[in-house]
Amino acid sequence: MPPTHLVAGATGDIGRRIVRELRALNANVRVLTRPGASDVPFADDDGIQVVTADYTDPDALRAAMDGVDVVVSAVSGARPVIVDAQRALLTAAVAAGVPRFIPSDYSGDYRRITPGSNRNFELRREFQANLDAVPIRASSVLIGAFTDMLTGQAPLVVPKLKRVLFWSDPDQLMDFTSKDDTARVTARVAFDDDAPRFVEVAGDRVSARDLADAMTRITGETYRVQWAGTTGTLAGMARVMRSRSSDRASAFPAWQGMQYMVSMYNGESELQYVDNNRYGSTTWVSAEDVLAEHFGR
Repeated sequence: MPPTHLVAGATGDIGRRIVRELRALNANVRVLTRPGASDVPFADDDGIQVVTADYTDPDALRAAMDGVDVVVSAVSGARPVIVDAQRALLTAAVAAGVPRFIPSDYSGDYRRITPGSNRNFELRREFQANLDAVPIRASSVLIGAFTDMLTGQAPLVVPKLKRVLFWSDPDQLMDFTSKDDTARVTARVAFDDDAPRFVEVAGDRVSARDLADAMTRITGETYRVQWAGTTGTLAGMARVMRSRSSDRASAFPAWQGMQYMVSMYNGESELQYVDNNRYGSTTWVSAEDVLAEHFGR
């Protein structure tokens, strides 16, 4: 009998990809949706069961967990989601006797981050403390940053100037993993009862100088690295922007993206125990692959 995996956040970008990869492994997938959810694209798959429960309804959440082997969280947001909603999921999973829980981390190594320097990571570290305090086996998937960020979300590649920006060190290695590779690894972690507490993978490990070389090959035009300041300066800018923000509860404000760049360029979030071969040899999507698809001619 295939295991049953409950996926929370399954209608989001990463969640949909994880559902697809779980089904490719012949898992029974139970998709958790909130009451009134309109975009549930799984109705035609007999291997997917859609269940409805509000995160504020512990009885409904507990019922949704019946018979589940692994809870896979792919929720995304700020404190109300990463801490509060996941805590509700965790409580229900423990009450239902679910053996395993995969939190919605999919990030760099948040365990070594300086307090107060990165909200995104600190929320994950806060939930980690909750997760490690209850009787359930947990496995977090750490991937660095999504490679897709290089196509515009992260202000690194500047085609108009033929530059790749860096802060402090152009040779600092940064970990990137595509969303598809992240979903593939997460599905395999969900099937791996012996998975460690943290699974670290990186589809590519590149510096700003590597990205400039890649853009030169892709476009045929010479790209150079451009110093944009120190990580300390960038961190200060993020603090000022955060203090002046009128919406501090926003899930993806610009200042949080700046904090993420600081953590990558100062090396604090760099992965230390990358094991890309844990689930067999495979071809990983590289940073140059993603850049070529977006910027290539």
